[in-house]
Amino acid sequence: MTKQCVVVVVPHGREEFSAVEHAFSGKFTRSKVFEAASRGDPGPLSGLQDFLKLHHLKLTSPEYIGNGKTALLKALLNLNDGKNDTIQVLLDTSEKSGDLKEFVNAAYNDEHFKGQTALHVAIERRSFDQVKLLVEKGADVQAKANGAFFRLNSKRGFYFGELPLSLAACTNQLEVVSFLMENQYRCADSRDHDSLGNTVLHALVVIADNTVENTEFIVRMYDEVLIRDTRLALKGEVSLEAIENKHGLTPLKLAAKLGKIGLFRYLVQREFTDEETKGLSRKFTDWIYGPIHSSLYDMTSIDTSEENSVLEIIVFGNAIQNRQEMLQVEPLHSLLEEKWERFAQKFFLVNFLVYLVYLGIFTTVAFYRKEGQPPFPVENTPLDWFRCIGELVSVLGAVYFFIKDLGDNPVNVTFLFCWIVSDSFLQASLLLVCTVLYAFGWRAYVGPLVLSLALAWINLLYFTRGSKRMGMYNVMIQRIILSDIICFLFVYVVFLFGFSAAVVALIEENPPDHAQSRSRAFVCRKPTYNNIRFTALELFKFTIGMGDLEFTDNVQYIEVFYILLISYIVLTYILLLNMLIALMSDTVERVSRESESIWRLQRSLTILDLERALPRCLRDRLQSGMMKTLCLPTGNRTCFRVEEVNWKKWRSNLGILKEEEPELEMEPNILMISPRQKRMDSLTNLWFEQFKINQLKE
Repeated sequence: MTKQCVVVVVPHGREEFSAVEHAFSGKFTRSKVFEAASRGDPGPLSGLQDFLKLHHLKLTSPEYIGNGKTALLKALLNLNDGKNDTIQVLLDTSEKSGDLKEFVNAAYNDEHFKGQTALHVAIERRSFDQVKLLVEKGADVQAKANGAFFRLNSKRGFYFGELPLSLAACTNQLEVVSFLMENQYRCADSRDHDSLGNTVLHALVVIADNTVENTEFIVRMYDEVLIRDTRLALKGEVSLEAIENKHGLTPLKLAAKLGKIGLFRYLVQREFTDEETKGLSRKFTDWIYGPIHSSLYDMTSIDTSEENSVLEIIVFGNAIQNRQEMLQVEPLHSLLEEKWERFAQKFFLVNFLVYLVYLGIFTTVAFYRKEGQPPFPVENTPLDWFRCIGELVSVLGAVYFFIKDLGDNPVNVTFLFCWIVSDSFLQASLLLVCTVLYAFGWRAYVGPLVLSLALAWINLLYFTRGSKRMGMYNVMIQRIILSDIICFLFVYVVFLFGFSAAVVALIEENPPDHAQSRSRAFVCRKPTYNNIRFTALELFKFTIGMGDLEFTDNVQYIEVFYILLISYIVLTYILLLNMLIALMSDTVERVSRESESIWRLQRSLTILDLERALPRCLRDRLQSGMMKTLCLPTGNRTCFRVEEVNWKKWRSNLGILKEEEPELEMEPNILMISPRQKRMDSLTNLWFEQFKINQLKE
């Protein structure tokens, strides 16, 4: 028997006949089978089983697969109303050939769609019937599609968590999710994770986009998966919501880190009224009186008592664009308020007083510094000893501020101004440079010293965070400087340097008379416009309306000089300054609407910084919340009480923990009323006043 060798060039990325296909002139080549599958016509596939048996082939043989793509995948990609008549034919053929499991679970092996199986395609095409058929035929419900198209940061792709269950959940197919989790063939493991450690709940958090429509379906799907998993979980097994990904984030923490405020608000305020699912709640209505609701919020993963808590993620998450809004979500808002009232404001006041003492010592030392060549010996006089101690205190304070701020904030030019007005990093750095210059005997130490002193007084603005009015005023100043002033200075420096260079190039200085120069060797000469520094200073005076119109006699082209000067005045004094005023007015109006939320964010940073600085034992004593027995399978929980007014939800349609309103819990001393009790009393009075008004109207 003679063999014929055929060389075929197969272009990359195209489905062509392989060399093996050309080796025999059969009826069922790959192209013919794929064509029938794409058209959904089972007619051309008649006799396929006999052909495969005759040639000892299978549908999973290399002759019928290209880049892992089988005829089944081709058929599923070409569904018509969720159906393709060739699918059943192909499955029956493969089952008779004995390779049904391999055929159903064959996956793409190219870089972009690697790992995608027929089950993924059937779910993506939203065909519930095909999903059931594939699972019945042995499809792997834990197959992972991890190609480049399915990765999280892919610019042209869709991330869904790799697993079929995650794909069904992320594409809002509740029926498919229910079937995959509970069926008679093989149930999907909802606790399985992808290459990032994300479960199906993590995947739902990732695709949330804060729109109303998206949030509604994400919330519905999230609850469905969580409830089903809880019902199917073994006794004592950890909750699906408590599983962390490879970055140590639960779904709740991931929602906080990604700024998914719609989903995040639901998760922290989720309340189930059914006894079966009540243990999944994070909010429990304790008692109700009219519109006043006293609720207990589960503090698990939220408060700073745990590492990498939700509160820390949001407050210190510089990449979260809407973290101001997220901090207004209950119970975070009330939690921060209680921390401030309980201990933070007291420690903040102590820090303010200590900094004032430090600032006074630093100012006194700088004011009474010695003149001459440093370093200066310590004289045996009380005044000089006090000066030496003051210098030592100033330097030790600078070391403390430098280490503290360097640990809290990475070196970033973007936040340089924030360091100047809110922290002491730059001030401490200048003082340390001053110390080094002083130790090496350089008189230039005075420069960093006075700059550090000025910044030390500017850093006093940091303590405006303790006052709402002053804090909001400071926020406006920061925003104006970071936006309007910086843009103005950039354009102004360009104009100033450009016109200064032009004036210097225009003016020619007369050559000096050597005879007169010898007789006037010690006569001081006035700077002229051919000096770039003098010219820039004079033009700056014109900008602020203090310019001198006495020009030098050395100008040969006086008309050009006038044109340069008038153009500079028009562009800077008239145009730039008035534009700056207009922009600052617009910024103040715009920032005033959000200055309060920014101030609250800054105060939140201060609260957590103060809390971090406390010893662990003191932090535990000052911890917010209380242990509460809620008669749940999960036992006791650390809860935080929040009193709210809600005019839409009434007692009749809410599940509550107490039938009667509890007596007011007070300390043994009746004069000691907690801040939360004060807020509750004010809300009660507000409701009674509204009730009286309604009675009078009737």
